[in-house]
Amino acid sequence: MLIIGHRGAPDHAPENTLLSFEKALEQGADMIELDIYVCLSGELVVIHDDRVDRTTSGTGVVKEMTLNELKSVNIKKGQKIPRLEEVLNQIKGRVPVNIELKGPGTAIGFSNFLDSYSPDFSWNHNEIIVSSFNLRELQVFKNLKPHIKRGALNGGVPLDLGGFAEPLSPWSLHYSIEFISPELVADAHKRGRKVLVYTVNRKDDRDRLKSWGVDGIFTNSPEAMLK
Repeated sequence: MLIIGHRGAPDHAPENTLLSFEKALEQGADMIELDIYVCLSGELVVIHDDRVDRTTSGTGVVKEMTLNELKSVNIKKGQKIPRLEEVLNQIKGRVPVNIELKGPGTAIGFSNFLDSYSPDFSWNHNEIIVSSFNLRELQVFKNLKPHIKRGALNGGVPLDLGGFAEPLSPWSLHYSIEFISPELVADAHKRGRKVLVYTVNRKDDRDRLKSWGVDGIFTNSPEAMLK
């Protein structure tokens, strides 16, 4: 079962920061999950909320702020809101990444990013999963980059179980720990999809999900889930 650093390792460092991602790597995470928005000046930035208020010293809506404005706000432990390029350059292909599309236009923005991104290390597009609750954004991304894996998020129990995402031909289905069940896992596997569950921070939950055949879990403390 994959142990995925949810926004890095936020139990040990501020979420979605370079420090948090490095902590997750140090702790042995099999994959890193992060969230992206397109800011006002067009860059892709790594942050979970549509506003900076919760996680930084500033206030404002991400898509209405330029990169310079976003970089001017502070995060605990001396961290700043990173650009996507900074994060990928830090990870350097050491583990796969799950990039969640959060805001409008992120599908096109990330597709364009991939066309121009030239890292100074070996990078395999097979090591990327693009996920979202916004299935329309995922469809746009599928049309642009059909060869890259997709993960469809769902926060409840769809009436048709895993059928909600079939038009997207997803690699994985991502379900909340609140609603996951053996039935959802079995249905996804019957469709040929992986099952990833968020957010798992208790060992008894980890063990239960593993017994059901879940393929991976998102956690705030990879170190704890690997013990």
